[in-house]
Amino acid sequence: MRAVLARSSFGTRLLIALSVVLVGCSVSAWFVASALAPGIFHDHLGQAGIDPDSHEAAHVEEAFTVAIIAAWGLAVAIAVLLALAVSWYLARRIQHSVTAVTSSTAEIAGGRYDTRVDRPGLGREFDDLADSVNELARRLDATETTRRRMLADLGHEMRTPLATLDSYLEAIDDGVHTFDDDVRHILWSATQRLERLASDIVDVSRAEEHLTRLRPGPSTTRALVMSAVDAARERYESKGVQLRTHVVGATPVLVDTDRIGQVLGNLLDNALRHTPVGGTVTVSSAPAGRHHVEITVSDSGEGIAAEHLDHIFDRFYRADSSRGRHSGGSGIGLTITRALVEAHGGTIRAHSDGLGRGARFTVELPNPGRSLTHRTGGVGVHETAPGPS
Repeated sequence: MRAVLARSSFGTRLLIALSVVLVGCSVSAWFVASALAPGIFHDHLGQAGIDPDSHEAAHVEEAFTVAIIAAWGLAVAIAVLLALAVSWYLARRIQHSVTAVTSSTAEIAGGRYDTRVDRPGLGREFDDLADSVNELARRLDATETTRRRMLADLGHEMRTPLATLDSYLEAIDDGVHTFDDDVRHILWSATQRLERLASDIVDVSRAEEHLTRLRPGPSTTRALVMSAVDAARERYESKGVQLRTHVVGATPVLVDTDRIGQVLGNLLDNALRHTPVGGTVTVSSAPAGRHHVEITVSDSGEGIAAEHLDHIFDRFYRADSSRGRHSGGSGIGLTITRALVEAHGGTIRAHSDGLGRGARFTVELPNPGRSLTHRTGGVGVHETAPGPS
């Protein structure tokens, strides 16, 4: 029997279990009625003044017994049939829902991430299960898409410096080129590009997988902005792009100044790449309500198309207008930026009015009144004693 049940479906087991419960309840009710009813009946005959041994009492008892058996038997039979019908329906619905989830998860395991499960309408738990399976499929689909794009972009990013190294080394071996300063500079540039790509991959992996350790300390928005601007000013002057600042007050913040400096440096480098000569990049900061501060990097450059705004922080995502390969970016800088901001319990968002109308990146950080341990993602924070920034 156990082997048969082991091979049966969930719906069959549920129907058998419900049937056993119904039969057990019916038999129990019959035994209880058989034990109690005769005593109660004879007690009422005595109270009515009828001799229990008389002919009249026997006739009444027979009529009562037949009526009880007929009524009780019919009622129990109808109740059992109705209960079995409802149990069969519920078991079938549940079995259908479980089978759908099982089939969908099997297809998802096989790589068909476009599979979706309909909500069965059997209750909140079953609907939540269907939603969870659908969300799992959606996330796996997004992860697989990102993985494929990442491999394609990695291949592209590595192909150029590797081709440069191969061609120049071959030319040196063939005697076409000599190993002079120009060749040395080209080879060093190619190897540094590969090194930078490897470093970016490690950085974004550590940041997104919550391995980044923060060392928060007191600072101000003015200090953060001015430090980032001073570090980038020479690059802006060499390209002919004007760099401006607009800081409202010196709002105190509790952040890892090196990591936020990396965030602002990435945003300034991104703005510089996509702002033409003669353009302007402005770094501003201001309080955002009682519990947050905002630091914004806006430019007058290429702008971002609306369909790309929701994806520019994705790993290795590229859009020709905003993150083209010709600009030299690896497609990882903004991903690292978002991971570092979220590690501080903040958010970052991008806005653009369209192509050719510039872009604006806004970093929102909590003020010192909020603990750095209150943030999404659960990134570990190494608390240190406050000291001067």
